[in-house]
Amino acid sequence: MRIENGEKIYPNCLTITRTVEVGGLTKSQLIQKMQQHSILMNEFGERLFAEANFTTSAKTYTLNTIELTVRDLGLPEGATTTQLFKRANDLGLELCPLELGPNLRLRYLDQPEGYSGQPSRQHQAPYGSITIASEILTEDENFPKGFYLRRIKGMLWLRWIHCR
Repeated sequence: MRIENGEKIYPNCLTITRTVEVGGLTKSQLIQKMQQHSILMNEFGERLFAEANFTTSAKTYTLNTIELTVRDLGLPEGATTTQLFKRANDLGLELCPLELGPNLRLRYLDQPEGYSGQPSRQHQAPYGSITIASEILTEDENFPKGFYLRRIKGMLWLRWIHCR
C-alpha cells in the first residue's frame, strides 16, 4: 500500500520489531528493577504508575512489538490519538497493554541518545523517543495517557504521554 506521494506504509515500510516478555512482576517490583538500572521517571510517569487502573499481569507472556512512525501509518500530516489508534487497527495492529512501557524500558537499555541538541517539538513526540500505543485509562485531559521511552543526556527515562 502506498499513499499519494509514493511513500510506503505499514506493512510495506521499514519497521523495528522487538519481542518483549511482559508480566510476572508487580508494579513495585517493576519500579525496583528500574531503580536498579538507574531508569528515571518524571512526576506524571509516577502518577500513572500509581493509578489503580494500571495493573500488571501475574502471569508472564510474550509480546511482539512493531516500531513505526505516524507517517508509516499513512498519516504524514499527523493525527489525533483516536485517528492513530483507528488507523493502526485498520492495518491489523493492536494497542499494547500499559505494562509494556516499563517492561520495554527495562529491556531496551541501549536506546540511542534522543536529545543530541535537537530543538523541542510542539505537539510531537520528542526526537529519539518511543511512544507506547496503549489503552487510555481515563479521558481526564490532565491525566497521563501512557508512557514513552527516551534517553536524554545519557540517562534512561520512562516518561508520560500528554495528549488530548
